[in-house]
Amino acid sequence: MTESLEGGQLATGSTAVPLYQQVKDFITARIESGDWPPGCRIPSENDIVASLGVSRMTAHRAVRELSAEGRLDRVQGVGTFVAARREPSALLEIRSIAREIAERGGSHSATVISADREAANDEAARMMQLAPEALVFHVVVVHRENGRPIQLEDRYVNPGVAPKFLDQDFTRITPSQYLTDHVTATEVEHVIEARRPEGAEYKLLEIDRYEPCLVLRRRTWSLSRVVTRVKLVHPGNLYRLGGRFKPAGAARTLVA
Repeated sequence: MTESLEGGQLATGSTAVPLYQQVKDFITARIESGDWPPGCRIPSENDIVASLGVSRMTAHRAVRELSAEGRLDRVQGVGTFVAARREPSALLEIRSIAREIAERGGSHSATVISADREAANDEAARMMQLAPEALVFHVVVVHRENGRPIQLEDRYVNPGVAPKFLDQDFTRITPSQYLTDHVTATEVEHVIEARRPEGAEYKLLEIDRYEPCLVLRRRTWSLSRVVTRVKLVHPGNLYRLGGRFKPAGAARTLVA
């Protein structure tokens, strides 16, 4: 490997393969062969530079891109690790993040940033279909998988539908799980977007301020009333969404 990296590029047929791609291919091959299993700490960028004879910039780009692709997890001050396989989260279901993490074999923990009763701002009142400055419950929670932030939850709840919502300990039961257990959902709206972090999101998720995020906005109704409006922000390289459904005209079952 060291010899093939000398000279700046390795010719593969008529195509020149950049050095950073060769380093990526080397790391990927070690992962796929099982030499570096999920959770394994890979050599540092300095070790890659010394072992493969490439520049620090080349090693950094290879590791950075593999992290963005979800193949590696970079933990500041600790090192870089082979990422666990991430199964896509269900798009068409309302599921607790704690349940998703448990099904992947991980450990869930949560930090409550805020949990308040407040007057709804204009946007919240409109989305919740309430009168301006109506009382709402508002919680912000950071959910972690194996100690690493995986989801930032910013949720408004209609007190008239779930009056005991704020009485819960959201480090022990997720807001989603509590609402699922106590309110019957009859209609759900999902909107998904990819964007950079806004405001303090990057700090709460412990990511770079320019790292792309996957954002799911959801509203849930029970009969004619909006129960909750939530914004779920995920580091883009750590989270996937997927779903399976039947086309229009086929028999369908609403999962709530």
